[in-house]
Amino acid sequence: MMPLYDAHRAFVLGSRVLHADETPIGLLDPGAGKTKKAYMWAYARGAFEPDPGVVFDFCLGRGAKYPCAFLQGWTGTAVVDAYSGYDAALALDGRSTAYCLAHARRKFDELVKANASAVAALAIQRIAWLYRVEADARGLTAEQRLLMRQARSRPLWEELNVWLQLERTRVPDGSAIAKAIDYSLNHWVGLGRFLLDGDVPIDNNYVENRIRPWALGRRNWLFIGSQLAGERAAVVMSLLQSAKLNGHEPWAYLKDVLTRLPTQLNSRIEELLPHRWQRAD
Repeated sequence: MMPLYDAHRAFVLGSRVLHADETPIGLLDPGAGKTKKAYMWAYARGAFEPDPGVVFDFCLGRGAKYPCAFLQGWTGTAVVDAYSGYDAALALDGRSTAYCLAHARRKFDELVKANASAVAALAIQRIAWLYRVEADARGLTAEQRLLMRQARSRPLWEELNVWLQLERTRVPDGSAIAKAIDYSLNHWVGLGRFLLDGDVPIDNNYVENRIRPWALGRRNWLFIGSQLAGERAAVVMSLLQSAKLNGHEPWAYLKDVLTRLPTQLNSRIEELLPHRWQRAD
C-alpha cells in the first residue's frame, strides 16, 4: 500500500493551506518491559478545500526534525498550535504560520470554568463575536470570506488587541489571567493570519477532529506493538479517514482498493486515492 500512501501524501501536501497536529501514542518497549511515548503526527488539507484529505506520520518523538522532514518541499500556510516544534519547519521561505485561535480561547475558558477571572469571561465573549462572523462566512468563496472578515472581523480584532493590552496592565504579573493574555499577545500576528487569507481557517479544530480516533485508541488498544506496526497503522488510517472525509464507507473503500492494488498500474495509482475513488463494477 506504500505507493498509494505516497501518492496520497503528495496530494495532501499539494494544498497551499495545511493543518498540522500531533498526539502521543504508547509504543511497546520490550527491553524495558513497559511502553514509551511515541507520536502520531497529522497533516490535513485546508478546511475549505473542496477535496479533503488527511495523512498520518508515525514518529518516535515530537522534535522539530519530524515536521521538517515530512514537509520537505511544501510551501504555503500551516495552521498549528504554538508548539515550538513547528518553528523550524515553518521558518523557511515560502511558508507562513497561522496560529489556532481555539487554543488561545481555551486558556481563558479554563479560568471561566474555574470561576477565576471576570476578565477571562469578557475575553471569551469578544472571541465569540469573531466566531459569529466565521459562521456567517461558511459556504462563501475565499474571496467573499476575506471581504467579510475585513469588514466585520478586523475591527473586532483590533478592538480585542487594544482591550487585551489594557487589561494586561491591570492584572498581576505571573497570574493565570496574565499568562492567558500574554499567550494571545505574544502570538498575535499568527493568530490574525486568517484576516489576510480567505482560505486560512480561524483555528485548527479541523485537524484536531481528524486526530481524535487516535486519542480514542489510547483507551481501547492502549499501545502499538512496534515501530513498524505504528507506521503501517498510519498508512491504513490515512486512507480510511480520508475515505470518510470524501463520503465513502471506509470498509467498502478499503476492500475494493486492496482487491485492485496488485494489478493497478503505477501510472494509474491516483485513481485509487480517496478523493478520486470509484467502486469497481
